[in-house]
Amino acid sequence: MKQDYQGILEEIYHETTPLGGQGRVADYIPALAQVSPAQYGIAIETLDGDSFSVGDATTPFSIQSISKVFLLSMVIRVLGEKLWARVGREPSGTAFNSLVQLETENGIPRNPLINAGALVVSDCLMTIEPQPLRRILEFVRMLANNPQIQYDSLIANSERKFGYRNAALVNFMKSFGNIENDEKEILNLYFHQCALMMNCVDLAHACLFLANEGIHPGVQERILSPRPHSLPPAMQADQCRDANLRIL
Repeated sequence: MKQDYQGILEEIYHETTPLGGQGRVADYIPALAQVSPAQYGIAIETLDGDSFSVGDATTPFSIQSISKVFLLSMVIRVLGEKLWARVGREPSGTAFNSLVQLETENGIPRNPLINAGALVVSDCLMTIEPQPLRRILEFVRMLANNPQIQYDSLIANSERKFGYRNAALVNFMKSFGNIENDEKEILNLYFHQCALMMNCVDLAHACLFLANEGIHPGVQERILSPRPHSLPPAMQADQCRDANLRIL
């Protein structure tokens, strides 16, 4: 029996729409503060190719930290296990843009999904790709099946103008020898990846490979390989008890 995903989405949407106004739009970057707080959309895509959406699911927005998943996937495809010599795989326990642990851990970020870790991943991409900004667009467009995806230059420039903390992170890691390329070029790459404009439907389609053991069903291409052997020891023990545990 097929799930009524459209009905579920509509129920969630109608139940949660009255909660609008309880949060606030991100304003640490001025360009983000201009986004309408009324925008609200949800999208689902199944591995069978069925799509469901509600609300503003086709309205583009800058994907910000979601972009870290795509760059990490690009770099792991090339470097594999070598990446973990420069960035960890543990929870940070601190804010996403914290400098605290870098001092005591010799410039090695705890994981690739905090800002410091994503900057190291961006540095790695610059080393392996001569035109990283073009390559990111090609990769994301392919995953989302949308050739219209672009960077928002206004948001990227706003990120650059007010990205003092990220500049501090990349320079601090460079002092430990964990950054290979020019720090200004790395920041430019990082700010542009955060300024990728996608919508909920794009993201649902682009991330299908994460739900399908690394294979994107839309393009029939293996994006990542399952790597259960790369799990930390504690998680390897958990894997023995749960055969469904996978790491990409």
